[in-house]
Amino acid sequence: MSSPLLGVRRDQQVTVAPATLTGRFARRRALPWLSAVLCGVLALPPLRVLLEAAMVTHMLVQIPLLAIAGVLLAPGGVKRTQTAMHRAGAGAPMLIVATTTSIYWMLPRALDSALASGTAEWAKFVTLPLLLGVPLALGWRAASSLTRAFVVANALPMFAAVGWLYRDAPVRVCNYYLVGQQQLAGSALIWVAVAAGAAFGVGAFRRVPERSPAAPHTSVPGIVPRAG
Repeated sequence: MSSPLLGVRRDQQVTVAPATLTGRFARRRALPWLSAVLCGVLALPPLRVLLEAAMVTHMLVQIPLLAIAGVLLAPGGVKRTQTAMHRAGAGAPMLIVATTTSIYWMLPRALDSALASGTAEWAKFVTLPLLLGVPLALGWRAASSLTRAFVVANALPMFAAVGWLYRDAPVRVCNYYLVGQQQLAGSALIWVAVAAGAAFGVGAFRRVPERSPAAPHTSVPGIVPRAG
């Protein structure tokens, strides 16, 4: 029997091709391995030393890539996990954890400790994926649009403030980087904060639904509209 509203038969069932489901499961299984490979490559001494030799690549290349490794590790494809987190209101706390972790690893003391101590270096490789990437991915999906906007509106100015500190500090704030390197890293961090804010604003503007004209009245067979 056909439905006059949907134009499809009631006994029809929406099916998904097995090949599509197989491809989705394969991609989900591959993401943790890809995360492990990314962390392993970043931990290789030649690449690690190269990225940490300059402050700008240390802060804006190595640290974001470690966070991306955590994003790949997050179980984003599990619909039940996202639904449970959304109902529990876990989006905002996870975003706060991610923001706090990212700010800590941009501090001069944290950067110096990662270069001076092997223990702190390994702590960086563990905390950035697990306390930045994973909470960011899970929290962003579970948070409402208002919560996302609130976190972004508070995080980006803090990133810009840290960049301003590095750029305009009259002395070296990191023992392992020269003043010129910290000024370059500070300027780059400010521009990244500005670009991220602009991208978020454009994305939010595009997601605003446009008002659609009122739908014309359609009569459904067998249903008599009530008199107003």
